[in-house]
Amino acid sequence: MTQASSTPAKPKPRPRPQVMRLTDAAAERITELTKRADSEIVGLRVGIKNGGCAGQSYTVEYAHEIRPTDEVVEDKGVKILVDPKAVLFLLGTEMDYVADRMQAQFVFNNPNQVSACGCGESVQLKPATA
Repeated sequence: MTQASSTPAKPKPRPRPQVMRLTDAAAERITELTKRADSEIVGLRVGIKNGGCAGQSYTVEYAHEIRPTDEVVEDKGVKILVDPKAVLFLLGTEMDYVADRMQAQFVFNNPNQVSACGCGESVQLKPATA
């Protein structure tokens, strides 16, 4: 008589948290930019670069392709591609779009932001903690 081996079932992977979320205003602006682009784009690529008074700044550019390492965020019908080097700094961030008489820009409401320079062009970020 043989016994059937009982192999424990593998636990299901935990769903990954969404890196960023968008406000309605940001999603509307991304939709407008996508429609107005000179060439076909798949969304906007968001990242972080070193530089500026506070040490870092956000980057936003057209994405013509999805790179294998991109973190793809789909929210409110649009796509944001997050640079893999920026994911830990952007976890929990809300991307908004604000337009007033003086300027129009994407604004990042980031819980990982430690400080910002006076001119508003650069920030200091820390990696997100679990």
